Order: sequence, then C-alpha cells, then structure tokens
Amino acid sequence: MRRNELLLDTHIILWMIAGDKRLSQKARNIIKANIGSIYYSIASMWETQIKYDRKKLPISGIEFMHYCEESGYHKLQIDDLHVKELAGLERDKAAPPHNDPFDRIMLSQAKAEGFTFLTHDPFFRGYNEPCVVEV
Repeated sequence: MRRNELLLDTHIILWMIAGDKRLSQKARNIIKANIGSIYYSIASMWETQIKYDRKKLPISGIEFMHYCEESGYHKLQIDDLHVKELAGLERDKAAPPHNDPFDRIMLSQAKAEGFTFLTHDPFFRGYNEPCVVEV
C-alpha cells in the first residue's frame, strides 16, 4: 500500500453492512490493520442508488453514505484526474470483457490517488494494476 489509504469496492462495503459471510477474513484483516484512511467512492453511492431503484439492493445510496460516514470512511469525489486515468486503462487482450463503468472509475480513482483498491471481483485481474488487492 503506497500511501496506506484504501479505496473499498462497493460490494466490500455492502457485505460489511449486511454482515455477509462472503467478506473474507483477509479483507477484514486488511481493513482492521489499515493505518491510513479508508475511502469510498461517490461512484459506489451512485451504483447503490441505481440498484436500490431497480429493487436489487435493500439500501439506498444515501443510506450507504451514512454507513460509510458512521464507519469513519472518507468520500472520494470523481475529478478530472480520475477521468484522465480512466482513458488510459488497458486490459489484457485475453481477459474477458469488463463493461462495468463503476468498477472502471473506481480503479481509475485508486490508481490516480495512489490508493490500494480492495475488491473481490476477479474481473480486475485483467488490468494487471498493482493497486488492486483481490480478497
């Protein structure tokens, strides 16, 4: 972890909220042992709200934000540096397509900020980015 800051993928936070057993012990240990700040992306709020509106999640984007704030996490806005990094993301030609725009912007945010991005999503392997930690 270059700057000791973590950016948590949306599902990591949702699993924490729900007490879901899919949240690995490795993820719990990384979060607990982190000596820097922990961030969530505004993109996660947006993603959560869209899924809530489609009846795919039981909490809204605002409820998601409140959980994050109560947990002491910092909100990471999306800015021009993140979009610039997004334009430069490269994926292995052999990797399956990854069409999730929320995932791509969060990866770009982590890379631009020098944060470690904590995820469970195997689609991130295709980017070969050292900032990604799959748990």
